[in-house]
This record gives sequence, structure tokens and C-alpha cells, in this order.
Amino acid sequence: MTGRPGRTGRGGSQASAGDLLELVRSGRATTRGALQQVTGLSRATVGQRLERLFRAGWLREGAGGPVGSPLGGRPSITLEFDDEHAVVLVADLDTRHARAAVLTLTGEILGERSGALVVEQGPDAVLGELGRWFADLLHEAGHRAGEVCGIGLAVPGPVDSETGRVVQPPIMPGWDGYDIRGRLARAFGEHTGAGPVPVLVDNDANLMAYGEQRTSYPGCSAFVLVKVSTGIGAGVVVDGSVFRGIDGGAGDIGHIRVPEGADALCRCGSYGCLAAVASGGAVARRLVEAGVPAASGSDVRQLLASGHPEATGLAREAGRRVGDVLATVVTLLNPGVLMIAGDLAGTPFLTGVRELLYQRALPRSTAHLDVVTSRLGERAALVGAGAMVVEYLYAPERAEERLRALGV
Repeated sequence: MTGRPGRTGRGGSQASAGDLLELVRSGRATTRGALQQVTGLSRATVGQRLERLFRAGWLREGAGGPVGSPLGGRPSITLEFDDEHAVVLVADLDTRHARAAVLTLTGEILGERSGALVVEQGPDAVLGELGRWFADLLHEAGHRAGEVCGIGLAVPGPVDSETGRVVQPPIMPGWDGYDIRGRLARAFGEHTGAGPVPVLVDNDANLMAYGEQRTSYPGCSAFVLVKVSTGIGAGVVVDGSVFRGIDGGAGDIGHIRVPEGADALCRCGSYGCLAAVASGGAVARRLVEAGVPAASGSDVRQLLASGHPEATGLAREAGRRVGDVLATVVTLLNPGVLMIAGDLAGTPFLTGVRELLYQRALPRSTAHLDVVTSRLGERAALVGAGAMVVEYLYAPERAEERLRALGV
């Protein structure tokens, strides 16, 4: 006697082992009985598919759940995603420094380092150095290269998500169209002796938004993060997914033209961009003109932390200019959360943003809007990059491919 026909999973087939894994990971079904109910699969079929996941080391049994029947009986054994069977390597590149980490599959940081790394040195040198950082981090965290299931990289430029290549990045000279995935995978292998590892690349603001939304605002269906550092960029998360546009260019608000910047030359080659008058780099240039040494947005951040009056005034002015543009963004997207992050994300800048945003946007657009600053700070893009890798590798179709490759 056969069981009930399984409900169709992705791709039009019966629910696969990958589909069951997604149900467990999302918390929608965490017992064998619940999986049968949700998928319509028989007990035997659910057992067979779960056995593949157990053999791969991706699932484990947790504590018994509550007894489901008033007549009593044994409690149901819960199923859990085993986040200890592999680790993820992640890195966040800025224009003049970088941060890298080893993460568990659920985003816990096992090891971390940061240091100077200048993108203008070019992709070959920078990615080669990141490979060395990754090898050192694994050693310090007590993990083998063979435990790495994937690498995630955040970069300060627009990324074509299909190819992982940056597209005409204004502040990454020499990186346009470069094979970042291939070079970083080779660099990792050169320094660890490991075989090929999947590498995923995305824009830093996108990954910051993804990390912050998943960690602190999972119930927010429309979330916007604006990063203001050397440049200005935005990440948008809608219904739990990053909105990238057609070719990765969504959120590049730093190159919206503003009237007060008509004579300001941007690094993209155009005049009047928002980034040319309101980014950390723009504030740094104005400080230099005033006789205050500042080479980048990170220098401005240090001046703001010390309460430097000139930096404070310029940051508030920059916030007003960004707030003027964000009034349009908020009107268009109607987000529940607008988060300000990056080197300038402090009280002076945020005050300036709020002044113009609430003045220019319609009350209807801001009635349910929270304007906040980053909760994860400098780790936001790392957390987002880790989540990107895990969601990619353990999505149902990809999970099925990997299970077959493992021979289970």
C-alpha cells in the first residue's frame, strides 16, 4: 500500500530532502509528523529523506517536544539544523581597510580580524591577501580548510549577482568585470591547500541590510539601510530578500544628482552627485580645506567620536543633504525601518537626516517609519555575507545537488 501523493516541491517534483531541510531550518516543521503533514509524504518517505540529511551531518535530533495527544504517549523528537558540520568564511572590503571572519552556519563569529587593505592596490593583490587572512583565521579558530562550505565577500560597488563581478565601480579602480569569485577561490586554495570552494559576492550595503534585517527586524517586510562612509549606498530588503534590480545597480543613491553639488566632481566622473557633497570622503575633503587632517570617512568617524566641532557641523550638514534624497526613497518604498550605518552614522548626521526627511516627506510615508542606526555595527556585512552563503548552499535545489555529490 502506498502513501498519499507528496505535495509538489520546487521544480514540480515531490518534496525533496532539500525541501524538508528548508522546512526544518525555517521552523515551519520540526518533527517527522509535522513534515508528513506539511508535505503529504508518507512516513516511510519522510524517514528515507531525513536519513540522507542525517548521513550528510546536516540534521540532528533535539529534545522531545510536547505530547500532541490528550491520551499521552511519547513526546515527538524535534529536528534541528546542525550548524556544527561546517563553517563559512566572510570578508567585508572597504576602500582602505577590510574585516574578515569565520562564522558558524547560524552566524556566530568564531574568529575575526581587521586591518589595512586598500582596494586601489587592485583585485589580484587584495584577494590574494584575503586568502592569507582566511588561512590564518581558520588556524586561530581551530578549524580545518576542509570544513569550509563557502566564502562570502562584501564589496563597495555594484555587483552583478549572476557573475559576481563588479560593474563600473566608482571607488574600485581596476576591479570592473574582474573574476572575483575565481581569484578568491584560488587564493584560498593557495594558502590552505583546500579544493574548490563556492564564492559569493555582493554589494556591501546589500549585505549590511540583509544582516541587520534578519538579525534585528525579521518581521519588517520593507527595510532600507543607507551606508555613508567613503561613498554612499543603500541596501533594500523586501519580504526577506535583497532587492538588487536588473543587474545589481539598485540602491546606488550616492549618484543621484543634487542641486547644491552642481560644481562638485564625483569619483564617478560626473558633477553634482550626492556622494560628492555628503559622503564621508566629501566631509573629509572639507575638513582638509579647513585645516583639519582627514584622509577618509574612517578619519571623520574618529573626529566625530572625539566631539570635534568642525566635523560635527559638517556631518549634520551632510545628513541634511542625504535626508533630502531619502524623502524620495521613503515615499517610493514606504519602508518600516530606515537604518543609517557607516562612518558618519552618529547623532549629528542622524539629526540632519531627520530634519530634512520629516520636512520633505509626506506624513503618510513616515507615520510608521523607524529611523535608527546600525545594531551590528562593523559586523553587519559579515553577518549578511554569511547568511547569503548559507541560504544559497542549503536552498532546496542546491542542497539536493550537494547531497548527490556527497553520495547520500
